Amino acid sequence: MQLGINLGYWGAGMDADNLAVAQEADRLGYAVCWAAEAYGSDAATVLTWVAAQTERIDVGSAIFQIPARQPAMTAMTAATLDSLSKGRFRLGLGVSGPQVSEGWYGVTFDKPLARTREYVEIVRKAMTRERLSYEGQHWTLPLPGGPGKPIKLTVHPQREHIPLYIAAIGPKNLEQTGEIADGALLIFPSADHLEETAVQHLRAGREKAGKTLDGFDICPTLPLALGDDKDVAALADTFRPYTALYVGGMGSRKQNFYNRLAQRMGYEREAAEIQDKYLSGDKQGAGEAVPHELIDQTTLLGSVDRIADRMKAYAAAGVTTLTLAPAGFTLDERLAALRAGTEALERAGLA
Repeated sequence: MQLGINLGYWGAGMDADNLAVAQEADRLGYAVCWAAEAYGSDAATVLTWVAAQTERIDVGSAIFQIPARQPAMTAMTAATLDSLSKGRFRLGLGVSGPQVSEGWYGVTFDKPLARTREYVEIVRKAMTRERLSYEGQHWTLPLPGGPGKPIKLTVHPQREHIPLYIAAIGPKNLEQTGEIADGALLIFPSADHLEETAVQHLRAGREKAGKTLDGFDICPTLPLALGDDKDVAALADTFRPYTALYVGGMGSRKQNFYNRLAQRMGYEREAAEIQDKYLSGDKQGAGEAVPHELIDQTTLLGSVDRIADRMKAYAAAGVTTLTLAPAGFTLDERLAALRAGTEALERAGLA
């Protein structure tokens, strides 16, 4: 099992520290550094900046939002980043959610599975440097009856095949991801529930494509907070606002993928309470309603030995790249958490 890091969203006041974290991860031999985007910083610019100041670590988008870019533009960006980084780019895609898609980008959030499939097909076709033509439900290239003509990408990517990942949560999305992608980006993963909440669906998609999970990258992100084992409860409490935001406030009452995931993990009543309180404006109450077990199952908390034991469980559940979000109030604390990740991987016998 390899390790990655996730820098999250740029512009949150830790930008200089984030670069130092990426550079230390590069020095320690981490496999990939991911950056996210929502409605602030864009991931492509951040990844270019990180790639220019690192040497070996891959850089990946987690995610490029599908409603934000035409697929041909994503192919251009991927090819450019792969060329500039000398073959270190990984392309992560996702549909985002209805609030961002419709409120920020003005793109109707409908038929996300069909839209994702067409998007991936166009991106991959464009990156082969064939002349681009496509007829689908959501995109037609070139537009019929106009002056457009099939054009091919002029940039030569460093590699013939750039790894393509999809951020997936729901069963149908996970199955399609297994069918059409090279890897899956997962959030709030519990090793205890990973088979039924994710892996079985990914496996079904691979089988549909006539493949197995061999070579497919299962890549969940987990916050990591280093501390004494007797302080695990206090460490978990620092993540209550984070968990409450996703389970309670992401999307809408009818369409919250993270809330549904918590329900599939056995927290039906708690997920409903968190959402009710969050959407009514009681964010503190929503955080207090988050079960300790839910936080502990979806983070890495405590000593290096405790984290190593958890890493063994994730590897046994099928994880191939464990992405860490090293937590801390200072840069030194985040770097210590980063180093603890590599030490735990070694103690687990997974390095």
